[in-house]
Amino acid sequence: MSKGEETRAAILDKALAMASKVGLGGLTIGNLAREMGMSKSGLFGHFESKENLELQLLDRAVEKFVQKVIAPALQEPRGIPRIRMLFESWLGWETLSSLPGGCPFVSMANELDDRPGPARDRLAGYQKDWIEALGQSGRIAVEEGHFRSGIDLDLFAYEFYSIMLAYHHFSRLMRDSEAGHYARQSFERLLATSTPH
Repeated sequence: MSKGEETRAAILDKALAMASKVGLGGLTIGNLAREMGMSKSGLFGHFESKENLELQLLDRAVEKFVQKVIAPALQEPRGIPRIRMLFESWLGWETLSSLPGGCPFVSMANELDDRPGPARDRLAGYQKDWIEALGQSGRIAVEEGHFRSGIDLDLFAYEFYSIMLAYHHFSRLMRDSEAGHYARQSFERLLATSTPH
């Protein structure tokens, strides 16, 4: 990695930490430059526009998500063990010290859902890919005999995702100390309804 690439990665990591708290709207070239100890023009030279910064920030967030959530799960055996690791790693993603505001995808989704443009399109595309991956994890569980045949995999992915959205809301906004407990109970219920009877 060149020095310029290292600097860009460091900027994006700082931007991701900030955006997890203040969203893309609260992230400016000026306040990011201040946090990085750089001039605005020096930082701007790495991205050329706020839009490019937002798009590269989304790409960086996905890289981190793959490292922290998907890669550990792929080390587990196919089927339910892998799905369990996806769940636990996803819970851990919410509490990373490098993401002081929790999952950046949730905060950006709330911000971008009614704001047309490239950032919204890219985020929606990434989220569709993730939901498809959750469905695929269920499909593999069916192949392994862990899930019953005929399960609605779209509904499985929807409910899996819903548990994590509820966890984010209850743990961060509501400061509910039972959020993790409820999330795990909900997840176990989802697994129980998915396995052969």
